[in-house]
Amino acid sequence: MGKFRYGIALLAAKMSVLALKITKHNGTNFPGIVALKICPDFLKYVHKPKTIIGVTGTNGKTTVSNMLNDLLTKLGRNVLNNGMGSNINTGIATCLISGVTLFGREKYDTAVLEIDERSARVVFPYVQPDLMLISNLSRDSIMRNGHPEYIKYILERYMPEKTHLVLNADDLIASSVAPENPRVYYGIDKMPGDFTECRNLINDMQICPKCHAKLKYKYIRYSNIGKAYCPNCDFKSPEYDCVAKNVNVNSMTMDYEGGGESAEFRLLNPSTFNIYNQVSAITMLQQLGYSLEEIRSAMEKIHITASRFGVHQIGDKAVRNILCKEKNAYAASRVFEYVGEQPGTKEILMFNNCIGDTHHWSENTCWLYDCDFEFLADDKIKQIIVYGDRGLDYKLRMLIAGVPEDRITYVKDPADGVGKLKMLPNDNIYVFYGTDSFNLGMKTTREAEAAVRAWNDAHGISNVVDENDKEEA
Repeated sequence: MGKFRYGIALLAAKMSVLALKITKHNGTNFPGIVALKICPDFLKYVHKPKTIIGVTGTNGKTTVSNMLNDLLTKLGRNVLNNGMGSNINTGIATCLISGVTLFGREKYDTAVLEIDERSARVVFPYVQPDLMLISNLSRDSIMRNGHPEYIKYILERYMPEKTHLVLNADDLIASSVAPENPRVYYGIDKMPGDFTECRNLINDMQICPKCHAKLKYKYIRYSNIGKAYCPNCDFKSPEYDCVAKNVNVNSMTMDYEGGGESAEFRLLNPSTFNIYNQVSAITMLQQLGYSLEEIRSAMEKIHITASRFGVHQIGDKAVRNILCKEKNAYAASRVFEYVGEQPGTKEILMFNNCIGDTHHWSENTCWLYDCDFEFLADDKIKQIIVYGDRGLDYKLRMLIAGVPEDRITYVKDPADGVGKLKMLPNDNIYVFYGTDSFNLGMKTTREAEAAVRAWNDAHGISNVVDENDKEEA
């Protein structure tokens, strides 16, 4: 009976895909909804690629899964990926539906699946990754995830015993998931600018889990990410199996060592968070049997998805779009810290509001007080533009963080934001947007680019970029 229902579900899902194309609707997980409605254990029966790679974690899983998809494709694999759909059970079902013929025969040899942490209980019983990368476990929206220890519990409870884990040794919460599973640890050796004390509002691993003394750090980057040890017992961060050394954001290079090999890699992005993403992808590919030379060669041909981090140099000014998750204090703090460290004068269009919430309730603002807005109280940041129903809450939080009031501009309509830009010489204009405001962020980025060109034309400034100064997205 189960296989019969599966056959009906697959046919209905395939027909729904055709219907969506004819009606020009997106419906990224609709076929999966149809399939699971007809056959609740559809994921059990649908044929899957021979090798399944899972990617999860609070932040970075989309970037890493897209990176792995691109790299494995360039390395010659036929890869199935849910990058265009959702990462819950219905989205994964939709992805697997696209990976089989009408008669259920699989068309791909490898799957790279981004998996939402909370969906582990409904995905892992049927889709069991051969390799699973956990990028980090950090504080997310309190309404969605509660606390990283809770998410760790979910992953441990449902993690398949056979799954080989690829874990960030510098994250004490993520690195301790499912201790009985086979694993490999990656990390980043001491870097210039590291600290020994946390300077962030969020630090979810302060106490030794063995003796309950306060943990210390040989070096720490942000929150609880770094090399920890207990001064009172033998507890410490795991040793690296694979490690990035000599990270140099000026030359945009790093040395990677692991599996008895070493090689120099070009950095895809200078932010520490994205360096971790890159190191995790290299480590995963090593576990699949690729040499560092093969990985390095493939990595020379890819970049971080421009919709998540883009640079558009126009004459003497740059427009930079950055995904900055709303309701996620940890992720937003990483963006604020990165921008605060960059040279030059800056203006920020802070459009990472929870637009989706305004349709049915008010955005919960408690996350603003876990978020390090203090990084924006920097003299190089000349203006921050906020908008919308919660825009004045953002303004209040920035005033508390020490941002001068004359640097904060409120607009009711986001369409008015670009018109408020000061267009300073050698200006760096940052557009922040979240998942809710993604389309607004892309639209605003294009409008900011057009406004810069118009300003330069009106003031006799060339829009041509010197090739020596050109930046790559």
